[in-house]
Amino acid sequence: MGGIFGVTSNQDCVMDIFFGTDYHSHLGTKRGGICIKQENGFNRAIHNIENSPFRSKFEMDIAEMEGNAGLGSISDSDPQPLTVYTKLGDWAIATVGRINNKGELVNDLMSNSRGHMMSMSYGKINNTELVAALIAEGEDIVEGIKIAQERIDGSMTMLVMTDEGLYAARDKYGRTPLIIGKSDHGYCAASESFAFINVGYEYKRELGPGEIAFLTSEEEKTIVPPGDEMRVCSFLWTYFGYTTSIYEGKNVELMRNRNGELMAKRDGDMDVDYVAGVPDSGIAHALGYANGSKTRYSRPLLKYTPTWPRSFMPQNQKARNLIAKMKLVPVFQIIKDKKFILVDDSIVRGTQLSETVSYLIENGAKEIHVRSACPPIMYGCKYLNFSRTVSDMELITRRCIMELEGMSEGEVAVNPDGSDKGGASGIPEEVLREYADPKSEKHQNMVKLIESKLDFDSLRFQEIDSLIEAIGVDKCKLCTYCWDGKE
Repeated sequence: MGGIFGVTSNQDCVMDIFFGTDYHSHLGTKRGGICIKQENGFNRAIHNIENSPFRSKFEMDIAEMEGNAGLGSISDSDPQPLTVYTKLGDWAIATVGRINNKGELVNDLMSNSRGHMMSMSYGKINNTELVAALIAEGEDIVEGIKIAQERIDGSMTMLVMTDEGLYAARDKYGRTPLIIGKSDHGYCAASESFAFINVGYEYKRELGPGEIAFLTSEEEKTIVPPGDEMRVCSFLWTYFGYTTSIYEGKNVELMRNRNGELMAKRDGDMDVDYVAGVPDSGIAHALGYANGSKTRYSRPLLKYTPTWPRSFMPQNQKARNLIAKMKLVPVFQIIKDKKFILVDDSIVRGTQLSETVSYLIENGAKEIHVRSACPPIMYGCKYLNFSRTVSDMELITRRCIMELEGMSEGEVAVNPDGSDKGGASGIPEEVLREYADPKSEKHQNMVKLIESKLDFDSLRFQEIDSLIEAIGVDKCKLCTYCWDGKE
């Protein structure tokens, strides 16, 4: 997914940027970047953070940085922040989002100008550079941001730093958050609300969908008012967000506790010894389940955080499977001959969770009853890169539907981005919707098949209405596309 952080201050803010950006590390593992506006221009550093923490990569860089404004980025894709020189001046940009019509936008820009864009490995174009090129089409930064927001199919939240100050722009439908903080020395903007607390900023407000704000050390003001329509990502609460974060006024930890309680209420009495959560994002859901069911909570598997502190995984499936096992250490005395409710935040491919359950059984567990804190994921996300899935057919739900419908993989037509086309040669949309309905027989058959394939003693998914109840935000303001296909 990724996260961004920016500051405008009346004093040096390098350490604010350093620590504020670091507090977004749970949102990505590929690259980190810092850009500081200095008297003689921008000072920027970008590093690969796949095998070591953000902090360890930038300690030498920040010693040579000094300035009153800056940007930071944690990226799960392209390197950023980027610095840009255009007719609008010299500026820097950092983004979070997804561009589905990238090829079309690049072709349009190339055909309508004599400009060029840098190509990365294998001819890829950096998403943030593409956004910068779209902004440069405007007569000023604000008009340019509006052009980018209108033309991008997907979502795009961004920070743009100029000589005058910092522009903070939330994506058109508010799918990702952008929060303003205030201190005695200036203002900041962050993807995560908790990221600025320990560097001396207080929560001021959250930008609305499509809103553009302008920040200086003296003030922050709305340049473009928020739109009326919102589709904030529900996965922020169930998985993405850090437990201390707040989105739309709703805290992640409390939401997960409520979500677990609702799952326990639906389950009723279960003949188990313990409730456990898959570290880390399953834990708060599991604590809620334990409290709701009056069942003891335990930690049969502990993450070895000195070397495996991060939740994201490499793209290679074999490496993912190995790391999923390597970072969890069993507590034999808790596991042996015991029955567990095991709560995870979600089930995507199912491979890692199956490995975890097998690991518990191998180490003496008697029964493992799995509970997913969200509904079955039926559609790959079109708006954010919330998982490593390349194709919808990597989802265990899709593979099971194919089997239940008597289809072979060759019969499924896919779009260029890997998403299922549906229709006569694919899985018909009406069939997918029926499998997504928790009250349908098809849905129950799918859950039973997943349970069997992953070798769980039982499996239940949270239902979407209960999940929305736990979040506490109006359904019309939430994006639930990955579960029900509704945009």
